[in-house]
Amino acid sequence: MAPVPYTVVGNRRELTGIRTLTIEPSDERDCAEFAPGQFNMLYAFGVGEVPISISGDPASSGNAAVHTIRSVGAVTKSLCGLKQGATLGVRGPFGTPWPLKEAEGADILVVAGGLGLAPLRPAIYAILANREKYGRFTILYGTRSPNDILYARELQRWRGRLDAEVEVTVDRATADWRGNVGVVPALISRSSFSPADSVAFLCGPEVMMRFSAMELLAAGLPESRVYLSMERNMKCSIGHCGHCQVGPYFICKDGPVFPYDRVKGLLKVLEI
Repeated sequence: MAPVPYTVVGNRRELTGIRTLTIEPSDERDCAEFAPGQFNMLYAFGVGEVPISISGDPASSGNAAVHTIRSVGAVTKSLCGLKQGATLGVRGPFGTPWPLKEAEGADILVVAGGLGLAPLRPAIYAILANREKYGRFTILYGTRSPNDILYARELQRWRGRLDAEVEVTVDRATADWRGNVGVVPALISRSSFSPADSVAFLCGPEVMMRFSAMELLAAGLPESRVYLSMERNMKCSIGHCGHCQVGPYFICKDGPVFPYDRVKGLLKVLEI
């Protein structure tokens, strides 16, 4: 429960109100290893603590942890405003990861919306670094407008690879946009994958995940091979406080990554 002091070594602007913090332990200890999909609790001293997914490369982060944060409240605003050399508290990593080992040999679909690309980025790094272990690899990403595309340069770089399919769509196009216009679930039916041999990882707004899951199931993907990240209301990160309890599950301890067949009933409750 006690946060470990970390030092900010980088604070990069991604989009308006979204920053990526790179942090290192303030003492001689090593940065804790993490699995793609896990999160840390970040503590802004004197303000409060919030759960933030780890968004760096699990193979090359060295002694640093990377978090992409949207400024939406007092704590995240404080974290986004930290300058190089500032100190924050860190607990973690916590939570269940994306099932990359279990997915070996399968086609992989990554379906992300908005900031939901951040928790999926470590999984993308891991898949691309071990490309021979997986079948066809597809990344489907959607956001509000071309000006809201997260990690735009990385998406462009991934799109340039011959061993991955990358599609980006926006809700509202600008005059110079030449890509897809529409919602992310609409891209699923146009993607090349074998439903019986595929695994899907979803992260984004709840409505996006709900309709994306419906499209995948309609295409023939088994419920047990569709995974969602449901990071919500986590306070203690160890299942004691009850803030993140949803039905029989504690999101911080039993999630945030869940197979669809375990939480499909909960997704029917809007804004759960």
